[in-house]
Parts: sequence; C-alpha cells; structure tokens
Amino acid sequence: MPLADTVIRNAKSRDKPYRLFDRGGLYLEVAPSGGKWWRVKYRFAGKEKRLSVGVYPEVPLAGRKDESTGDWIDGARDKRDKVRRLLAEGIDPSEYRKAMKSQRGQRAASSVEVVAREWFAKYAPTWAPSHSERIIRRFERDIFPWIGGRPVAEVTPSELLAVLHRVEGRGALETAHRALSSCGRVFRYAVATGRAERDPSGDLRGALPPVKGHHFASVTDPQQLAGILRALDGYEGTLTVGCALRLAPLVFVRPGELRHAEWSDIGFEAAEWRVRRQES
Repeated sequence: MPLADTVIRNAKSRDKPYRLFDRGGLYLEVAPSGGKWWRVKYRFAGKEKRLSVGVYPEVPLAGRKDESTGDWIDGARDKRDKVRRLLAEGIDPSEYRKAMKSQRGQRAASSVEVVAREWFAKYAPTWAPSHSERIIRRFERDIFPWIGGRPVAEVTPSELLAVLHRVEGRGALETAHRALSSCGRVFRYAVATGRAERDPSGDLRGALPPVKGHHFASVTDPQQLAGILRALDGYEGTLTVGCALRLAPLVFVRPGELRHAEWSDIGFEAAEWRVRRQES
C-alpha cells in the first residue's frame, strides 16, 4: 500500500531505524533521533543503490504549489519519478547528482564576484589604500548585488549595461564610467586566466553618455594654495605619482606632458626641459 501523509506524520522513533515503504522504490527511514529521511532504492548495472531525496517535512510526500510564490515544490514522489526517468535513459542517478554538484561548484568558482575579488587581491597591493577601497566598494555596492553570482563567461553586454544604467539612474554617471572600466579589467583578467572567452565591456563603448567636464576657478589665495601644496606633499601613494605631484607646481605643464616626459628631454647643463608636442 502506498504511504499516507498521516502515517508519516504519526510515525514515532524506535530503538533502531526502520522504514516505511511507498511505491517505485521510495521509502521513509525513521531514525532513533526522530529524523525522517526520504530515500529511493534502485538497481543500476546489476547493483542495488540508494539515493537520499530529502528530509520530511521539508520535503512532503506529494508535491504542492507554494501559495506565496506560485512555484511548484517537489515532493518525495516527484523526486522518485525523476530518478526513474534517469534510469530509463541509462543514467545512474547518484553519478548524475555528483556531476551536477561538481558543475555548480565550477560555476560558483568562476562567478563574477569570485573572479573580481581574485583580481582585486592580486593588484590592490600596488595601489594607494584610498584607491583600492573605492574600487572594492564600487563592486560591492554597484556590481555584485546584480551579477556577482553569474558565471563570468556568461555575462552579456546587455546585462552589464543594465547594471551600469542603475548607477547612471541615481545621477552617478562618472561612477558608471569607472565601474565599466573596472569591470573591463576583471573580464580581461578572466580571459587571461582561461575562465572567459571575451570581454563584454568592449561592446559598450559609447553606450554611456559622456561625462561633462567642469572648470574650476584658479586658486589665488595664498592660504588655499598652501593647503594644496601640503596635500601634495602628504600624498602616500606610489612613488611615481608622488614625484609627479611634487614636480607639477614647479613646472606648470599639462598632466599629459608631465606623464610623457623622458630623460632625453632634460638638458641638465642648460637647466631646461624641452617639452615635446604630443601627437593627437
């Protein structure tokens, strides 16, 4: 006779485990502790095997519809039927479950968040602490909640753009551009480490409106200028940037000219620097 829910509900624990059988190899094992485990007994390649399919009452006898979400909740009989279908296709249900679990683990190990944090851990030590803090906070606030769990190889340009539009929508267009740039570096890292085939951020060039530049008034007050010089002198980032910041107030050149300066441009005997015109 097939099991009834009242029989399962009223089943009491005993000194030793015992079983209540349904049909098609499904049975309920009642432990001395009172726990009730669903199992399916089957034969594959001439060997008898058993597969656990859940715990009662989390897994009921028969499936039902979740009234709050409308989703179907599989019961023990539904799970048994899936086992029988796999057997009919010549598949060992136990090995199939192991393969699916391994696949889920591999997908989780290659998620956007996992790869991004790995990239961050690799390169953050070379950045100023304030810069690295902004990078990881941007990912945690604007990227991970939406696509952090997605396999990095499966993220499409439209998915990434939808995330960036959320940032743009709150009036943070410049942050959206910076997030796009950081995501591009993570995707290229994923390509380099064999976890993705391409960088979807490359397809989004021009997808965000440009950031409008702002002009700032010159600082002419001596006290304000002194504060700027002290801030430059107190910079604690990389040596290269620190040297450039200390040199900039002495030569008054554009940042690009300072960045592309070479020793061959400096005439030490004449005490002059001949700035080369940058090609457009």
